[in-house]
Amino acid sequence: MPFSLPIAIDAMGGDKAPEAVIQGARLVLKEFPQARFIFFGREPVIAPLIARNRVLARASEVVHAETVIAMDEKPSVAMRQGRDSSMRAAINAVGDGRACAMVSAGNTGALMAIAKLVMKTLPGIQRPAITASVPSRHRPVVMLDMGANLECSSENLVQFAIMGDAYARAINGMAAPKIGLLNVGSEEMKGHEEVKEAHRMLRTGQYPIQYHGFVEGHDIFEGTVDVVVTDGFTGNIAIKTAEGLSREIYGTLRSAIERSTMAKIGYLFARSTVRKALRRFDPRKLNGAILLGLNGIAVKSHGGADAKSFANAIKVAISMVENRVNEKIIAELERVKPETTATVVPITADI
Repeated sequence: MPFSLPIAIDAMGGDKAPEAVIQGARLVLKEFPQARFIFFGREPVIAPLIARNRVLARASEVVHAETVIAMDEKPSVAMRQGRDSSMRAAINAVGDGRACAMVSAGNTGALMAIAKLVMKTLPGIQRPAITASVPSRHRPVVMLDMGANLECSSENLVQFAIMGDAYARAINGMAAPKIGLLNVGSEEMKGHEEVKEAHRMLRTGQYPIQYHGFVEGHDIFEGTVDVVVTDGFTGNIAIKTAEGLSREIYGTLRSAIERSTMAKIGYLFARSTVRKALRRFDPRKLNGAILLGLNGIAVKSHGGADAKSFANAIKVAISMVENRVNEKIIAELERVKPETTATVVPITADI
């Protein structure tokens, strides 16, 4: 089968790079043998790791990049000093057409800033938004923004709703996804002015999406809507709180089982059911957030991703390419043609 999916990989980004990154790519090839990887990073380090697997080696190219952007480096510094970094090189590969997507587990703020500089935004989009699917009671829920834009205007939030609608249709296969705007309550008088104005704009009916209205934090995981729209400050806190609670519940359950002989016996009978339930909330299966709204595909993997987690992030990138999500967002924007005036808000992505 000919290679048709060239993916640029920041081999040095993340806490467990480059080993987890390279092993993740190897796992992806089992499901997507047509993929090809362009690894950017320190060649003397990554080339021997790739060479250990002949299948991966045949599907890979290594491009040396000496600099690594630190996880705590400010985006402004990364943009100035990281021009020869592995992250910048991977982003450039998408920008100049050598790759159809890129994946990095590196610094989120730097990734967003450099990707926006190189790839630009889609026509009609002011701000990209970090977008991912999170588990709910019935089905995955699309959530955006999850940390790229700490402050958002009402126009930004409306554009996020349109992008989220297109993403849910393309990736989650939903014919008419319900859109909700995250707020501190469902009453119309609640929330700050930008959220209330976005609510007024979305319910006018000029945007042909299925707008549900305000939703609260508990609605995210109850699956009240298919797409949850919020600013990056609120979204980032919400998702990290949920991740922390999930780990705490899992740890408490495991500790309780290990402390009691009767609990261990009970677990033996319920093991398959418990494992099936826990798999739905396995963060490794949900790893991979899209920088939605860029004129190119960039996927952010969790910084602490292991091989399985990073593999899922690559699969998200492949899904974005195969489902032509950017083309569908452009079509959605053409269809709705919102007549709004942009409010300029400084980009802040130091998260």
